[in-house]
Amino acid sequence: MATKQPFTAYCGQQAFTSLQNLWGSRNPSVELAPLPATSAERLNSTNAEKTILYLAYGSNLSAETFSGNRGVKPISACNVHVPSLTLTFDLPGIPYTEPCFANTRYASPPPISTSDYHKDRWHKGLIGVVYEVTPEDYRTIVATEGGGATYQDVIVPCYAIPPGSKSVHHVPAGAPFSAHTLMRPVPSDEEKGDIRTNDGVVRPDPSYAQASARYLRLITSGAEEHELPEEYMAYLYSLRPYTITSARQRAGHALIAAVWMPILLFLLGLGKVFANDQGEVPSWLAIILGLVMTGMWQSYDRVLKKNFGDGERTTGEEKREEGESEWCEKSVRLA
Repeated sequence: MATKQPFTAYCGQQAFTSLQNLWGSRNPSVELAPLPATSAERLNSTNAEKTILYLAYGSNLSAETFSGNRGVKPISACNVHVPSLTLTFDLPGIPYTEPCFANTRYASPPPISTSDYHKDRWHKGLIGVVYEVTPEDYRTIVATEGGGATYQDVIVPCYAIPPGSKSVHHVPAGAPFSAHTLMRPVPSDEEKGDIRTNDGVVRPDPSYAQASARYLRLITSGAEEHELPEEYMAYLYSLRPYTITSARQRAGHALIAAVWMPILLFLLGLGKVFANDQGEVPSWLAIILGLVMTGMWQSYDRVLKKNFGDGERTTGEEKREEGESEWCEKSVRLA
């Protein structure tokens, strides 16, 4: 387990990982042959010397990210239901460009109200893919996800989803098996597992920001590749991306690109040069990255949002909650 870092150093490592997620996932599309199903013997085995079971839930569902960007070559895969976790989009990115990235947290009882925003309407637990990978590839995953500084390695119970499943039951069937996954916890998670929280760039409302269409397509394309249940696919396709709708927001985007992007790209380049095998950048560079990332979001909160409009959520989204078509042209229909 990684040691707790000072605030600015932690922000810097978080920024380095976010920038890798942003620019590293712009590789050409990668098409791989379907992976074989993980054997029941391996799922029930506790021997992790030869292979490790890793639970993916965000852009790592996509071969474009997992194999094309990270260079991981999974041995086998298994679709799973993890009722103890839920999908979130609360990792801050860059306003007007990539407002947030995927994360997971321990599930809470569903609210009585049904007026949740779209991305909070799924209350059946996390649906994802457990990859069987080599220890070397797992170290690569951890390194490219921030070396344990941004995300933390936790072990969670998973339930295999039968092939061809169209719906997801609240209570999964079968016996669970354990898999590693990476999460950035929130303070309320401290009591639910052997994890620690840490400081970093945290937005006031973790449910507010919308992911970009580019990022959502990585998740939905990965879910399609693995043929996740249609009910969950329908939920993923109901997620609406952040969309610039005004000239003011385009000006805000241009300002971010002109002022902050060159600095971030330069620091990202330094990070790739100086990062160690665990993906951790030197403390001096992490502090600089943290200050820049914090400064960017403070400039957004104090100046840009007031003068150029919302850079995290599509303007007028609340009025479009009911009766609007899905963001993606493809429609998912339940049989």
